[in-house]
Amino acid sequence: MPFSIDKALATFPQALQLETKRAELLASNIANADTPDYKARDINFKAALQAARGQPQGLPLAPTDSGVSLQAVGQSGTAQVMYQVPLQPSLDGNTVDLQRNQAEFGENALRYQATLSFLGSRISGLRKALTGQ
Repeated sequence: MPFSIDKALATFPQALQLETKRAELLASNIANADTPDYKARDINFKAALQAARGQPQGLPLAPTDSGVSLQAVGQSGTAQVMYQVPLQPSLDGNTVDLQRNQAEFGENALRYQATLSFLGSRISGLRKALTGQ
């Protein structure tokens, strides 16, 4: 059976890319929380990871786990960038929910660190298997 590094690392590299893209979008939302007419953007991480794995997805515009709905904007690699639809939009047209975006940024940072940890363990295991130590 031939060895494939892609199969050995599983979907951790794709997860890191998606988490990085989501961190960029959430940081942009937080930075523009006071910008008039700024439209908050995000990705549906679960659907994007399923797409990266080649698994069938559910409805692409279904509400996320946090109950916030997203509207399609465009593609960014394997992730579809979507607008966040706020529960209560502001008078100046800004759709950023600052507290929710800050909480999601923190959660995404924890996921990123966990993915790095799992990937490091996987690489360490492969190194031990190759060197016999």
